[in-house]
Amino acid sequence: MHLEEKEKALARRLRDLGSVIVAYSGGVDSACLAWAAHRSLGDRMVAVIADSASLARSHYQDALAFAQENEIPLLVLETRELEREAYAANNGDRCFHCKDELFTVLEAERSKRDFAAVAYGLNLDDGKDFRPGQRAAAEHRVVAPLAEAGLSKADVRELARKAGLRVWDKPASACLSSRIEYGRRVTTEALRQVEDAEEGLRRLGLRRFRVRHHGSVARIEIAEEEMATALDPAFFRKIAGAVRSAGFPYVAVDCDGYRSGSMNELLPAEMLSGNMRNGSRAS
Repeated sequence: MHLEEKEKALARRLRDLGSVIVAYSGGVDSACLAWAAHRSLGDRMVAVIADSASLARSHYQDALAFAQENEIPLLVLETRELEREAYAANNGDRCFHCKDELFTVLEAERSKRDFAAVAYGLNLDDGKDFRPGQRAAAEHRVVAPLAEAGLSKADVRELARKAGLRVWDKPASACLSSRIEYGRRVTTEALRQVEDAEEGLRRLGLRRFRVRHHGSVARIEIAEEEMATALDPAFFRKIAGAVRSAGFPYVAVDCDGYRSGSMNELLPAEMLSGNMRNGSRAS
């Protein structure tokens, strides 16, 4: 199916819903979904951003700005996932508890507004990755219009580019908790360490990277295309200084570079395979 046909399928699906709350983070998937829903439904949609310590302030501000630029109705609601022990304990299913909190809050808002559905920005490729949040979406009966229309990640980016949405090439960015190694408790302090370190690297000009929290050690993953610049000795020292200023005594650069979901590499195979089965059902 060509992109134009997928775009039409997305518009049909949204119109068929009649009204929808879009779980919105400001990333390309949720931004594109919110934009498309607003085009199809007008004021019968609202994008909702969940404000919590796990959302970087720079991403929060950018998400607000994008919604305003495109006149997308936006509501900010507080979520309290850090108060859930199962989330703070940071086991392999942390993302499930995060999304369970999110969708519980959004379902209450949907009921209050008498809207038909809650939707999130799952694309066709997401079912191939380890994403326990998809199980929460399935349990809350959250719909995934992008995936239902057959849109892959590349399709979503191209659709956003064609529409002139500035987020079309925005690097992927999961929540700050995803940077903390499994088994290490998620705390406000740890989240702020990661956020401050990543903001410091962003100010140095890096674009695609992650700061992984391993206690006293920050493990830095840098995209291959930026590695040559980053490994210049003078720049290397700037990286170390920026990360140490966030509170990490030790700084290490991962020789394998940036890859999404690297914290999942040490999870048991049975946990990963079980999620894939659940995720494919959700999408």
